[in-house]
Amino acid sequence: MKRRPRQSDVAALAAVSPAIVSLVINDRADSNVRISPETRQRVWDAVRELGYVANPIARKLAGNQNRLLGVFTYEAIFPLEYRNFYYPFLLGIEEEVQAQDYDLVLFTRASGPDGKRSIYQDSINSLQITDGAILLGVHENRSELSRLVQEGFPFVFIGRREIPDGAISYVTADYGEATRTIVEYMVRQGHQHIAYLRPPENREATLDREAGYRLAFQQLDKPLIEQHIFAGNSEEVTPQLIERFFVEGITAFLVENTPLIRRVLEIARQLGKSIPRDFSLALLGDHTEEIDPIPDITTFLIPRKEMGKEAVRLLVDLLSHPDEPHVRQVALPCTFVAGQTVAAPFRAK
Repeated sequence: MKRRPRQSDVAALAAVSPAIVSLVINDRADSNVRISPETRQRVWDAVRELGYVANPIARKLAGNQNRLLGVFTYEAIFPLEYRNFYYPFLLGIEEEVQAQDYDLVLFTRASGPDGKRSIYQDSINSLQITDGAILLGVHENRSELSRLVQEGFPFVFIGRREIPDGAISYVTADYGEATRTIVEYMVRQGHQHIAYLRPPENREATLDREAGYRLAFQQLDKPLIEQHIFAGNSEEVTPQLIERFFVEGITAFLVENTPLIRRVLEIARQLGKSIPRDFSLALLGDHTEEIDPIPDITTFLIPRKEMGKEAVRLLVDLLSHPDEPHVRQVALPCTFVAGQTVAAPFRAK
C-alpha cells in the first residue's frame, strides 16, 4: 500500500522548503518571506500531482479553518426514508454546505453500552476535528450543550433549546404563530370551545405551541378554560376524557402529535362520531406517518429543509465573525394547510 503523501513530499517535488508549502496551502502570509507567483504555482502543481490532502487536525492546530462542518444527532438517523423526521433537515444541510463550499462530517458513534450518543468521547470533544457543528435530536444532553458554550466551540442547534447558564444559537420553526393561526381559523369556522391535547414533557416546541394557543384566545378576547388543555401520552387519553370534552361543548381538537391524534380518532369511532361532521380536528405540525383514514388533515408544514439550510448559514456566520460573542437565533415561519378536517360545527349549520 502506498504511503499517503506528506507536506515534505510536496516540498521535495516543488523544490521548496516545507515551511513554504505550509504558507502556500494554508494561504498564510509571513512578513519575512516573499513567495513569488511562480513558486506558488510549483507548490500547487506538486499538490495536484501527488494527490496531497492537508491533515485537517494539523490545519486546526495551525489556526486555520479546515472547511469541515459536523452534523451530530442524539438519535439514530438511518435508514433515511423519505418520510423520516430527519431526512428534510439533512437535505437542507447538505445543499447549503455545498453552496458554502464546505465538506460535511457525520458523527454517529454511541458513547456506551446503553446506546446513548455523546459529543464527548473519553472527556474529549469529538467534534473538534470540524470548524463547527450542527446538532439535532429530541433527547439532547443539555450539560453537553453548556460545556460546548463554555469551551467556545461554534455550533447551531436545529430546534429551540434553552440552557440554564447561557444561550445557544439555534434555528427553529415558529410553532407559536402557526398554532395561533390554526386556532383563529377554527374560530372563524364557528368553533368557540377548542381542546388542546399535548404530550406531558415541557419541551420548548410544546411550550411554544401552547403559548400560541393561549395567545390566540387572548387576542380574540375569548375565555380560555384550563381544563380544556390535556397534557399526557396517548394511552392516557380515555373515552371518558373525550366524552367529557363533548359534554362541555368542545367542537374542535388541536392535537400535537400523531400518537395522540390516532387515539382521538380511535375513541371517536367508538363513540360513533366522524370528522368533520361531529367535530373538527387539526394536527400541530406536519406528520411523517400516514394517519388512517385521514389523507388531508388540517395542519401546518414545518420548514425542515429550510431549517437545515438556515442552520448552516448561521454556523458559517459564527465562523466568519469569531470575535462577535452574540448568539444567532432564528424562527422560520410554518405554512398553514387548510385540509378538510375543520368545518363549521354541526349545530351551527
